[in-house]
Amino acid sequence: MYPAELVKPMREDLTNVGFEELQTAEAVEAALAKEGTTLVVVNSVCGCAAANARPGARQSLQNAKRPDHIVTVFAGVDREAVDAARAHMVPFPPSSPSMALFKDGELVHMLERHHIEGRPAELIAENLMDAYNDHC
Repeated sequence: MYPAELVKPMREDLTNVGFEELQTAEAVEAALAKEGTTLVVVNSVCGCAAANARPGARQSLQNAKRPDHIVTVFAGVDREAVDAARAHMVPFPPSSPSMALFKDGELVHMLERHHIEGRPAELIAENLMDAYNDHC
């Protein structure tokens, strides 16, 4: 578990643009039970989260079509919430950072760490925007 003061700015990188932070399994289940589309970002302290994932997620929200709900869980901090979110991402193995788009509770698009690491934020944003255009 990472200290709260260490991850605070990393959390705020997403919550400041409207992401709802989920810290319990119950909160994850409630978020994924909502109608419509939900983007789940599994946040992380790693460099690729800072340089690629969080900026890509933020940039993706500039699209005309976007998810109805945007939420985040933090790997290494909110274990219960992360485990619950990852249970809905099967058959994809756990990875962080990662991003999943759900439609009416069903997984419709997934970006694993290997899709994020080493790729520019703009490419990640484009990938997500394509998914939004298809599913939102």
